[in-house]
Amino acid sequence: MTGSDPAANCGVRHARRFPVIERRSIDWITPGERHGTVSAVSPLFFIANWNFFTVALGFSGPALGLSVGWSIAASTLGLLTGTFFTACHATQGSRLGLPQIIQSRAQFGFYGVIVIVAMALACYLAFGVVFTILTAHGLAEIFGWSPLITGLVVNLVGGAFAIAGHDHLHRLSRFTIYATVPLMLAFTVALFMGKAGGDAPSGGHGFAAKAFFTVFAVSAACNMALAPVVSDYTRYLPVATPSRWLIASVYAGAGISALWLMAVGAWLSASYHATDALAALHLAGDNVVRGFGAVLVLASAMTLVVGIATAAYSVSLQFLTGADLIRRFTPTRSLRIAVTVLTIVIYLLVALPFGNHVVDAASDALSILLFLLVPWTAINLVDYFFIRRGDYVIGDLFTPEGVYGGWSWRGLVAYLLGFLAMLPFAALPFCTGPLSALWGGIDVSWLAGLIAAAVAYLMLTRDRRTGAARLGADSASA
Repeated sequence: MTGSDPAANCGVRHARRFPVIERRSIDWITPGERHGTVSAVSPLFFIANWNFFTVALGFSGPALGLSVGWSIAASTLGLLTGTFFTACHATQGSRLGLPQIIQSRAQFGFYGVIVIVAMALACYLAFGVVFTILTAHGLAEIFGWSPLITGLVVNLVGGAFAIAGHDHLHRLSRFTIYATVPLMLAFTVALFMGKAGGDAPSGGHGFAAKAFFTVFAVSAACNMALAPVVSDYTRYLPVATPSRWLIASVYAGAGISALWLMAVGAWLSASYHATDALAALHLAGDNVVRGFGAVLVLASAMTLVVGIATAAYSVSLQFLTGADLIRRFTPTRSLRIAVTVLTIVIYLLVALPFGNHVVDAASDALSILLFLLVPWTAINLVDYFFIRRGDYVIGDLFTPEGVYGGWSWRGLVAYLLGFLAMLPFAALPFCTGPLSALWGGIDVSWLAGLIAAAVAYLMLTRDRRTGAARLGADSASA
C-alpha cells in the first residue's frame, strides 16, 4: 500500500529536518497523525468564497432583471443545494484519511479515475489562473501597480503556503478571517444603511423565472466546485470525528461566506450599476470613509492569495494521483513540492499575458463545471453513503489488482448516463439542448444529471452488499 512503513520512516526523518513542511502527499494519513477539530475546518471553506470574485457573481441577478431581494433568494436556494452535496464529501476525509480523488478509485477503478483526475486538474488549474488575473490586474487598475510584479508576489506567497501544506493552509485561513471579516462586516452595515453612496435599490426590477434559476444554478455551482477537494482538507481529522458536525461545519463555512458576498454584490450592482466588483468595492468603501475602499481592495486580494495557495495544493495532489496511474511511485514530500512549483509556474505563464476581463468567462466556466461535476458527485456520494456505507479496503485503492479493479465499468457507465441525461436539458454557453425550450430556456440539466447518475449507479450496484469483507470476496467481479 502507498505510504508503507519505509516511506513513513523516511518521511519522519525528513520531517525532523524540515518540520514546517507537511511530509505527506497522496498517501494514507495514519491514526497517529490525525489531529484537529470540527470547528477548525470551517475557516478554510469560508475563505474559499471570501473574495471579490464571489461579489461579482452577485451581479448576475440585477443584471438579468431581478430585484435585490429575488437575487438573494435565488442565491440562497442555490447555495443551500450546491453546498449540501459539497459538504457531504467532508466526512470521507476523516473516515478514510485520503485525498478526495484517491477515494474515487472505489467507484471508477484504479485507472478509470483518470476521467475525474482530468476534470479536477482542469478546474483547479483554471481557478488558479483566474485568481492570479483578478488579483494582478485588479490591483493594477486600482493602485497602478505592475501586474507582472503583483502576479509574481501573490503566487510566490501562495506557493510558499501550498508547499508548507495542510496545517499551514488552515492557519492562514483562520488568520485571514480575523483580518478581513471585521472590515467586511463594517462595510456591509454601512452599505445596507445607505452610507456607501449609490442609488437606493428599487423593487421595480421584479422577478423573471429564467433569471432566477440562472442565478440559482450559478450559486449552486459556486460551491459544488469545491467538491473534488473537500477531503483534501479533512483527511487529517480523527476517525471518530462526528460526521454530522463535520458536514455542518463545511456547510456553514462555504455557505455563509458565499451568500454574504453575493448579497453584497447584488446590492452593489443595483445601487451602482457596477460591472467591476473590485472597482465597486473601492468606490463604495471610499464613500463610507476616505481610504476605506483601498483597505477593502487589499483585504479581498489577500483572500485570493489563499485561493491560489489552496488551488495549487490540491492540484499537486490531483496531478500525483494521475501520475500514479502511469507509473507507480512512492509519494514523497519532494514530489509534492516539485509539482506545486510547476503549478505556480503554469499559473504565471498563463495568467500574466492576459487582461482582467474574466468575470463573465469565469461565470460561464462555473456553469460548465457544474455540468461536469454533477454526475461524479452523485456517484461518489451514493457509493459512500448507500452502497459501501464508509467501508473501504484502503490498501486496495492503491493498486489495480485490488477489489476495485483497474476499470470499474459500473461507475464509468453511470457517469456517462448522467452526462448524456444532461445534454437534452442544457441551456449553457457551449450547449443548448432540444428540451431546454420546454423550461423557458432555464438550465435544469444539473437536476437531470444528478438523478440519472445516482439512479444508474444504484441500479448497477444493487447486487453489492456493504462491508470490506464482502468487497474482498467480490474482487473477481469488481
